[in-house]
Amino acid sequence: MAEPQKVHVGKVLPPRIVSPIDGFAALTQIVDAVQDCVKVHTVERTKQAHLAAYETVEVARIKAAESVLKNYFEQAFAERRSNFGELFDRLDAALDKGDSQVAQAVLNGIVDVARTSPLANLGDLGQIRAALDDPDHVWEF
Repeated sequence: MAEPQKVHVGKVLPPRIVSPIDGFAALTQIVDAVQDCVKVHTVERTKQAHLAAYETVEVARIKAAESVLKNYFEQAFAERRSNFGELFDRLDAALDKGDSQVAQAVLNGIVDVARTSPLANLGDLGQIRAALDDPDHVWEF
């Protein structure tokens, strides 16, 4: 069951008379609050513009680095493909001639090339990660 509504008993106060000074103080507070709000809005909008510009620059840097890395991989793997092709051709020729010393040397070359990674020539990947994390790092392409 619903509880019965309580009746509040009290006195009605007479209206407060606001002096012109109190009215002006209230107006001043409103003006100050609006000015502060406008300042904060302007500062935040400026921060957003800086972030948007930073984002544009960083995305462009990432895309440029990506392009360089893709080009590097294309060249490195094309070179490796060519090296492997030539080494296997020489291995076939050595096997056809029955030259076991040349076949062994060529096979060692194939294994040496297979052991190396195109990334090994890039250097320490930890340094690359640190450079990516450093907003002041200057990339040269």
